[in-house]
Amino acid sequence: MAQLTNDDVRHLAKELGVKFIRLQFTDIFGVLKNVSITVEQLDKALNGELMFDGSSIEGFVRIEESDMYLRPDPATFVVFPWRPRDGAVARLICDIYNADGTPFIGDPRFVLKRVIAEAREMGFTMNVGPEAEFFLFHVDSDGRPTTITHDRAGYFDLTPVDLGEDARRDMVLTLEQMGFEIEASHHEVAPGQHEIDFKYADALDTADKVVTFKFVVRTIAQRHGLHASFMPKPIFGIAGSGMHLNQSLMKNGENAFYDPQAPLQLSDTALYYIGGLMKHARAIAAITNPTVNSYKRLVSGYEAPVYIAWSSRNRSPLIRIPAKRGQSTRIELRSPDPSCNPYLALAVCLAAGLDGIKNRILPPPPCDCNIYEMSAREREERGIGCLPESLKEALDELERDEVIKEALGPHVFSRFMEAKRIEWDRYRVQVHPWEIEEYLTKY
Repeated sequence: MAQLTNDDVRHLAKELGVKFIRLQFTDIFGVLKNVSITVEQLDKALNGELMFDGSSIEGFVRIEESDMYLRPDPATFVVFPWRPRDGAVARLICDIYNADGTPFIGDPRFVLKRVIAEAREMGFTMNVGPEAEFFLFHVDSDGRPTTITHDRAGYFDLTPVDLGEDARRDMVLTLEQMGFEIEASHHEVAPGQHEIDFKYADALDTADKVVTFKFVVRTIAQRHGLHASFMPKPIFGIAGSGMHLNQSLMKNGENAFYDPQAPLQLSDTALYYIGGLMKHARAIAAITNPTVNSYKRLVSGYEAPVYIAWSSRNRSPLIRIPAKRGQSTRIELRSPDPSCNPYLALAVCLAAGLDGIKNRILPPPPCDCNIYEMSAREREERGIGCLPESLKEALDELERDEVIKEALGPHVFSRFMEAKRIEWDRYRVQVHPWEIEEYLTKY
């Protein structure tokens, strides 16, 4: 698909009767922010002349250095299909720049671009296909979200069991109108849980699409009187929501992970990439699983990975190798969840993989048996480590990992750590309903 230019955007805005444009970007946690402008301001925006106050955005800058500029990426121009055609609303995703015209190092999109540039110098481009799961919940009479699901359906169930199917169909149609190529859409394992998969693309385009995807899913759910949540583990005792990342590297137009002559037809590049991901898996978790709640999903028995291993045969390890080969050769990282900032998550995955390639880090042999059924001793003998069990543990790992810290850059690393340490402390000192139930009458 041809990339849009600024002139294309001006022409399309006029042709499609666009009246308002939302200039979008994410804060350090991946929360979508936007500034709405009228079409009359479009030229100023495209020329990078629109300023905003960076000090009011989480993880950006202090108040004394707050002037920042939005530079829209014309390739991200799209009209919202659910808004009226008369006075249509469009959006542009923006890069953040300092007042002196340099890219802002705290912009998550810039963090990803920097690691992509490093890959390009090595001759690689990264392709990613995400699988983001979410729950659809009822809202109460005041419009507040509940954790009551709209169905009792299970994996791949259909109407009339799956009452969210109408909402999901509308989400798919809307995403397709916005340029997504939807590959699959189905009910997931848990009641009220859904998955919509879209075609892989290069890393930056995929991160932009994940942000857009979450925004569209929430918006369409709301129009159906439902609340869509990307919280990793909203309900105890049933499966949580993951965002598996299917990753591959291209070199000279060919899939660099494929080698028809090698065992499993995986190239040395693919093995080194797996080795890098496994080496840095515990530190990466702080970014790919960035909430207190993320670690309630990463427990045995609910299809989420716990152990740092890889396999082409089973689904219990951290990294699975899907069966397809040739141009479709890829690795699937199963730990990330949809609460992560996709720009930072893809940046740290790519940085870890590139470290594996640069330093020829071979992974241990694949583990083709069910790791959940192994004893602690068996796992130890095979050298199978665990993902962190809490946000605190993950943050401690991140603090020790120079490769991942460097990928984030000093600004994002320090602001992220500071905010997440506070989040952990707030959780740690809170008295939770479980404690009241467990101890109030016992002691």
